[in-house]
Amino acid sequence: MAFVDHLEALRWHVVRSLLAIIILAIVVYINIDWIFDHIVTGPVQKDFFTYTWLCNLSHQLHAGDALCIPPININMQTTAYGGQFISSFTIAFVIAFIIAFPYIFWEFWRFIRPALNPKEIKNTRGSIFWVSFFFFFGAAFGYFLLAPFTFSFLANFTLGTHTIVETRPTLTDYIDNLVDIILGTGIAFELPVASFVLTKIGILTPTFLKKYRKYAYIIILVVAAIITPSPDWMSQTIVFIPLMVLYEISIAISKRIYKKEDEATKEWS
Repeated sequence: MAFVDHLEALRWHVVRSLLAIIILAIVVYINIDWIFDHIVTGPVQKDFFTYTWLCNLSHQLHAGDALCIPPININMQTTAYGGQFISSFTIAFVIAFIIAFPYIFWEFWRFIRPALNPKEIKNTRGSIFWVSFFFFFGAAFGYFLLAPFTFSFLANFTLGTHTIVETRPTLTDYIDNLVDIILGTGIAFELPVASFVLTKIGILTPTFLKKYRKYAYIIILVVAAIITPSPDWMSQTIVFIPLMVLYEISIAISKRIYKKEDEATKEWS
């Protein structure tokens, strides 16, 4: 195919992906009030699952209130007449994108599939499932664990001792932070998939990952600091630990793939 033909094919993949997002966004918008009350504002409500579960777990472990997150008591505001109206569209399209992520990746896969040889197609079998799995796992981690810790810290942090400053965030600020947390962790949790792909095409080796492990941990700390809007060490640790575990899993995956590729090369020789 000529370059223009490739662009034409890509255009239709993009169009279908956008149509999927728009259709899902309409469905979300129809139920926007329920979604806003029970999902979007969940991490800042006192009866959110994470708050009650961690507190009950703390009591079952006879640790008192060690794991209990301080309750959040804030009222959000908008500073423009159209603030709530615009935010409703933002919520609808972000949720639609998250739900449609497997389909979007499938369209991307359909675009690049003709350029792969049969062996490469066989090696990437199941990629849509694993990419989607780690993305949703990371997004759920950000929503159910990281977001409550982050918003609890920020809402209960006080400057000075006279309590003359009141935290009253805007709705836009809250949504921006929540989206950054969910999408940030969703993308960050793709580390094992990236390790698999890069090892397959010969860019990464397990030796390289082991050699630069300490530098990778520093990068992971920086990523954790970027993903978490709050500067407290607890939220950053919550992100750092699973990313560190995922890095070690990536080393194991790379080692296994590299060993298979090496054995296949020897058999071919």
